Amino acid sequence: MLQPIAIRSSQKRKVGDRQAPPTSRLTDYCASSNPITTAKPSPIDWWQAIQSDFQIIFERDPAARNWLEVLLCYPGLQALALHRVANWLWQLHLPLIPRLLSHLGRFFTGIEIHPGAAIGKGVFIDHGMGVLIGETAIVGNYCLIYQDVTLGGTGKETGKRHPTLGNNVVIGAGARVLGNIHIGDRVRIGAGSIVLQNVPENCTIVGIPGRIISPKQQIESNKLPDVEGKLIGQLLTRIEQLEKRVKSLQHSHSKALVSQVSKMKSF
Repeated sequence: MLQPIAIRSSQKRKVGDRQAPPTSRLTDYCASSNPITTAKPSPIDWWQAIQSDFQIIFERDPAARNWLEVLLCYPGLQALALHRVANWLWQLHLPLIPRLLSHLGRFFTGIEIHPGAAIGKGVFIDHGMGVLIGETAIVGNYCLIYQDVTLGGTGKETGKRHPTLGNNVVIGAGARVLGNIHIGDRVRIGAGSIVLQNVPENCTIVGIPGRIISPKQQIESNKLPDVEGKLIGQLLTRIEQLEKRVKSLQHSHSKALVSQVSKMKSF
């Protein structure tokens, strides 16, 4: 029977526990893969990154049982592997082929990663269907990205127009991170959120548009507060108070009117 590959004793670490340099000092691979720089990554760089992407799956996904299953049934790993090669060819200014590899990756996995995007090591795209990563996006080391996430632009910018993610960032399903913004290290973005502004490190952000609900603190995904629900509840409470006030004023006005009519009849 196929067995999982050997993993360090820290296999059950929580997401975000990995130590990595800050975004401004990404690993040599990520820096060399930055489309803005002129350095060209070597095949050794992207091969080591693929190995790290493969290894991280066993640490973060309890459903990963053996290496063959991971190789054949994890579209996130397959898309990243194709991207590593496509990005290397992109840095060599090879025409057509990098975009063709990106298109093939999208066709077979449902994940679209532009070959110009710079992606660090140990990145895990879980499930992955609908994930979109734009040309000038930068993704730090050990990030976790769930399905239907968009790292895109606003449609009005040129040059660096896609977001930069720090290390150990977690982006929930359906989230949108748009524009040339910076997401700090160890940030958690709740599912369905739309982030349009810079986010400092060690924060949790949810909502549309995204709002920081826990500065300098990470909150587990299953414990994220319902910000919109709380706000709607407060508005409903306020409306009930106003309705009671209106009824009280109407009742007082009716009494005053009846009293005035009675006085007029008495004359």
